Amino acid sequence: MGKFTYDINRYEPKQMVALPAGLFIISVLFLAFNFFTTGMPIEPGIDFAGGISVTVFSDDSKEDIESYFSGYPLQSVGESINNGYYIVFQNMGDDEFRDLTDHVISKYPEAKIDQIGETFGKTLQEQALWAVIISFILMAIVIFAAFRNFVPSVAVVISALSDIIITAAIMDVVGITLSLGTTAALLMLIGYSVDSDVLLTTRLLKRKGKLEEKMSGAFRTGIIMTSTTFTAVFAMFIVSAIGNVVIIRDISAVLLIGLAVDVMNTWMLNAGLLKWYMTRGGRK
Repeated sequence: MGKFTYDINRYEPKQMVALPAGLFIISVLFLAFNFFTTGMPIEPGIDFAGGISVTVFSDDSKEDIESYFSGYPLQSVGESINNGYYIVFQNMGDDEFRDLTDHVISKYPEAKIDQIGETFGKTLQEQALWAVIISFILMAIVIFAAFRNFVPSVAVVISALSDIIITAAIMDVVGITLSLGTTAALLMLIGYSVDSDVLLTTRLLKRKGKLEEKMSGAFRTGIIMTSTTFTAVFAMFIVSAIGNVVIIRDISAVLLIGLAVDVMNTWMLNAGLLKWYMTRGGRK
């Protein structure tokens, strides 16, 4: 079985940076367009947009459920294990909500009904946004304190930011809504992305030897670490998809997307910036 290799001499820094930089710019424009047209860069789930969720256990089919609630602003019907259904409705007035409650109880007396108000959802939006911003700022502070070198530190921060932005854009494209669970996945992604970037930067700046050898060694270690994490998360995604555990499925899906994006950003964007710094902008 051959070893993982990374041919740093094959491309110039600007060639390595071109693809991730292009995707980053497209993703920023895409999210900005969503924000100015809808008020949110990513389509919010019930946690942030507000709404009503109903959990029922029944032998009825999904089509029967949709037909029974056709007179209400039905948003989605998610199937779960043990004949369970997670039914989501858009926000509605008090009278319509009471009518819905009676309609649910009349057929599914053991159903669980939860309501999230629009105001409370916006509060959660703000808290989630601040959580991401503060986490990113603290990460950047730690990176600058650890390396005390402007260009490599900026390269790590830019790579991590690109991971979040591109992953968020892909989430919206494939239809993964922004919820408390997927926000937590984005927070975890900050840690995953910084881990591989720190490995690469530390190997290049702290160790002696030729740039090609250090890059190759960092790539072998980094890709094995990422592959191990990817395999574990993929297993979680398969199990949750089969069992239709929506929140775990969405979290693992975001992590899978983010890990794939991180491979590109670490070994093209960050590596390209570091190669430029090591050969031209900094020490040779």
